[in-house]
Amino acid sequence: MVLFLGPWSVGKSSMINYLLGLDNTPYQLYTGAEPTTSEFTVIMHGPKLKTIEGIVMAADSARSFSPLEKFGQNFLEKLIGIEVPHKLLERVTFVDTPGIIENRKQQERGYPFNDVCQWFIDRADLIFVVFDPTKLDVGLELEMLFRQLKGRESQIRIILNKADSLATQELMRVYGALFWSLAPLINVTEPPRVYVSSFWPHDYHPETHRDLFLKEEISLLEDLNQVIENRMENKIAFIRQHAIRVRIHALLVDRYLQTYKDKMTFFSDGELVFRDIVEDPDRFYIFKSILAKTNVSKFDLPNREAYKDFFGINPITSFKLLSQQCSYMGGCFLEKIEKAITRELPDLLGSIGLGKKPNVLSCDVTGCGETPKNRYRKP
Repeated sequence: MVLFLGPWSVGKSSMINYLLGLDNTPYQLYTGAEPTTSEFTVIMHGPKLKTIEGIVMAADSARSFSPLEKFGQNFLEKLIGIEVPHKLLERVTFVDTPGIIENRKQQERGYPFNDVCQWFIDRADLIFVVFDPTKLDVGLELEMLFRQLKGRESQIRIILNKADSLATQELMRVYGALFWSLAPLINVTEPPRVYVSSFWPHDYHPETHRDLFLKEEISLLEDLNQVIENRMENKIAFIRQHAIRVRIHALLVDRYLQTYKDKMTFFSDGELVFRDIVEDPDRFYIFKSILAKTNVSKFDLPNREAYKDFFGINPITSFKLLSQQCSYMGGCFLEKIEKAITRELPDLLGSIGLGKKPNVLSCDVTGCGETPKNRYRKP
């Protein structure tokens, strides 16, 4: 899944049309200078051109969009699927999103826009955040969006679109202004890759950097192809990362529960006892004991404050100790997840790497007519 995000009318829909070669065909997405995309549009492969309503997509268990029902019927009316018989869509799904309009209040959309974005962000393999030279300002909605992207910086690609509309000196100023605007929002040592070009079928304006824009375009196509090729490895790595978080969470809940049981006496008020533990877990060495007993990085530990909310919804008495969740036939939950993290998932990742064959890019696969070389791959 490739997700397109960004302000309104920066060329997200035009970019999808261009990548798929849909311009001047019955399949093309509607574009314009005004905010044109008010729906979340999922472009996927199908035997013939077909439009699918959101309520149908959510009701179809064969598709992966049924969880979107939780965002309500108002959102499903703003969800649309388009099936297109295109070779590239056999391997990737594009998601076009409504443009961010900073002066629009969240409630005016009629559905939880940020929550829906988060659902797609969590499932995206590549995220294109698109800007153009006229929309570089960062408001509250865009700032919230970048908060949601935290932790997924490796999947983000920044697109400065419509670059051929500027002269060289202006383009340099706009490029600097873009980084100036985004610097407070992307708090990582290595910034995301930025592609500067004009992603539409029209020829570049004269007296602009045609060679640069063309190289940027080819690099982006290769980047997209690389993500498609590595999607299985990325999926396994993500599952392992999630398993590590689940394991740490289980160990912490187990430690909270064990501490609660140790502190409880016949005359104790269970609610007061546990409140003391949750308010100051460091006094009971809850997090330190996890670091001491298990091979857990301190940088993977969740926020202590999060457990106040967690146990406010899930009472501590509703849990069992991990040692009590073992059976002779089924084994222990914790041992199973540790086995998956340390052996099974790495072995699976290795077997896929050994079985891969080098793939030759072609027009049928990427939609482009040449085989680009990766100029940005580190030796």
